[in-house]
Amino acid sequence: MRVFITGTAGFIGFQLARRLLDRGHFVAGFDGMTRYYDVRLKEARRAMLMRSNGYRDTIAMLEDMPALTRAAEDAAPDVIIHLAAQAGVRYSLENPRAYIEANLVGAFNMMEMARILKPRHFLVASTSSVYGASPSVPFYESDRADQPLTLYAATKKAGEAMTHSYAHLWSIPTTLFRFFTVYGPWGRPDMAPLKFVDAIESGRPIDIYNFGEMSRDFTYVDDLVEAIIRLIDCPPSIDGGDASVSPVAPHRVVNIGRGEPAALLDFIAAIENALGKKAIRNYLPMQKGDVPRTFANTDLLEQLTGYRPHTSIEEGVGALVAWYREYRATHGALEY
Repeated sequence: MRVFITGTAGFIGFQLARRLLDRGHFVAGFDGMTRYYDVRLKEARRAMLMRSNGYRDTIAMLEDMPALTRAAEDAAPDVIIHLAAQAGVRYSLENPRAYIEANLVGAFNMMEMARILKPRHFLVASTSSVYGASPSVPFYESDRADQPLTLYAATKKAGEAMTHSYAHLWSIPTTLFRFFTVYGPWGRPDMAPLKFVDAIESGRPIDIYNFGEMSRDFTYVDDLVEAIIRLIDCPPSIDGGDASVSPVAPHRVVNIGRGEPAALLDFIAAIENALGKKAIRNYLPMQKGDVPRTFANTDLLEQLTGYRPHTSIEEGVGALVAWYREYRATHGALEY
């Protein structure tokens, strides 16, 4: 199978590309190597992928349509997986234009690639942030998700709507994933799990918002990657009588989460146990745009793939801490 993946120097794209390469597939990567977080971490991920003869990549921005077109056409993919985006809920308050350019213009360019290349399946990353502060839990894919609390969430929700229109107009089998707080080795240092590990290990205080009264559906990255790979073979069809598929387009939205949210303070305690160190805790009010809890219903994922994420918080945090210590010993401290 030939797979074109955007965001291969990123956390999830790297892990997905590595797993597909290990299974003997050809992977063409595309990444902008932006400086949103430590580029050395992205370079280290990319260097690992470049060791494989089945991998090649292009370094360019999604907004660069000529570069994207050349890379995608050269890859001649059977499957396109679009993971690259401007991520981060809080950064969208500081630099909103980056989200418009990457998550709207970039997403449109990828949709054009799918229209031109006609892959057998077009898979696109969305986010659990589209659910906003929904009072109803767990979150089902059929729930209303039209009250985003941040521009980041709004751009991802717009991407869902945009891909639906293209799926309808051009008959492109399209699956949107809604990811729930992904963590694990090679993770993003702007996200709380790795940020907490780094701060506690270094003896710096950690900021705990809403005075710790929060919960997240923490999803281990290996579980997420396994779910994506299984979904590759589940392209939606409007002829199949499947209620999870749009009645007017081969388009489906799927939650990928553990389905068992953990209290934030329990997650921090797991990090403390794995590190053998106590956190210096700085309790703060809720941040603007944040939500008190996330909780995925994963029945549809299991129905489609026979798989449900299962890695425990203790196991996942242990793997994250082990990787972090090895990475820091060989590459030095993370930069922010």
